[in-house]
Amino acid sequence: MNTKFTPPDSGFIFWPVGTGDSTTIRISPTVHIQVDIRHLARAEDAEDPTWPVIDELAKILPKSQGKPYLSVFALTHPDQDHCQGFADLQKRVFISEMWMSPRTFREFKDGDDLCDDARAFHEEAMRRVRRTIQANRAPDLGDRIRIIGYDRLLETPEFRDFPSHFLTIPGHTITTVDGRDFRDTFAAFVHAPFREDSFGDRNDCSLAFQFSVSCGYHTGRALLMGDLSYPIIQRILERSDNESLKWNVLLAPHHCSKSVMYWEDDSYPMPGIMRHFADTALNPGYVISSSDPVPATNRPGDNPPHAKAKEQYELIVPSKFLCTQEHPTEVSPDPIVFEVGPDGFRWIGIVPPKKPLSQVLGTPGAAALPATATGFGCGHE
Repeated sequence: MNTKFTPPDSGFIFWPVGTGDSTTIRISPTVHIQVDIRHLARAEDAEDPTWPVIDELAKILPKSQGKPYLSVFALTHPDQDHCQGFADLQKRVFISEMWMSPRTFREFKDGDDLCDDARAFHEEAMRRVRRTIQANRAPDLGDRIRIIGYDRLLETPEFRDFPSHFLTIPGHTITTVDGRDFRDTFAAFVHAPFREDSFGDRNDCSLAFQFSVSCGYHTGRALLMGDLSYPIIQRILERSDNESLKWNVLLAPHHCSKSVMYWEDDSYPMPGIMRHFADTALNPGYVISSSDPVPATNRPGDNPPHAKAKEQYELIVPSKFLCTQEHPTEVSPDPIVFEVGPDGFRWIGIVPPKKPLSQVLGTPGAAALPATATGFGCGHE
């Protein structure tokens, strides 16, 4: 594993952590948002191709009072492959603010099966909720929390006095990070979770954002949708305007799962989903699979990543589909890094071989994308 890594001053970092999510949004060299964490014990072995993401964060984060300082940790949902290592992160890194869905509160209260790291996250979140309610002013560093989405649970006495300005619902934009307003350089438009999904599957309550990072006149945009599947994503696409859905980077939901575009019937993708992703893609545009290498084919019942999903994404971004665990190689992957700088948005990495468009159009499932999809989503700015 190559451990020589220099992050951009601002941009997006997708870490190779196997099939799981660990994404760092760098607003500046001193301000970072970490969305999800997956730190595998085996990553501590220098020969293992997965990266020890907590070790790497400790290197690139600014220091405060001798400890790495993380402005925000956001948990999309409490599955292990999204929060693995949180307890260790909390010990080694000072986390000033946390963002979360109220689903974690509900699962803990209902006695659902949460992994140890999800329970550690819940305990810390509840501590911060109590501190926020008790404070007569803005909570101190290390006590801050933002609840994203709504649930009737928040109407109970335990949460009733939680300040509304630390609660954000879909359709609104967050520009305040760790108590500071970054509206000139950062915005997080909240797409989900929706109130009506509170009692649904855990994946259906994932946080979903359009993150925008700017430098001067240039902006890079990333869509992160946790483990959402077709019904919720379709609802997002129907309710949101195109501006809040534009992307230079699309993190393929649920680790490149076919459940995003195939529903009930695996034969054909659902109409409209891939066209909408194509229409909102910016140029340049990249799809990231945060996963182990995508197989050539899958058997029924296989977990993500799914080959059928990759085929559909490659129709939108020929030669710009990247998998974290095979970039640039499976044996020695590197983080996938995008920089937003004075010269614009760019991918910092090894360019893969060009794949002829005729080859892309000839892949299985290609006919499922309407032929009128302008430029396959590229060319919009």
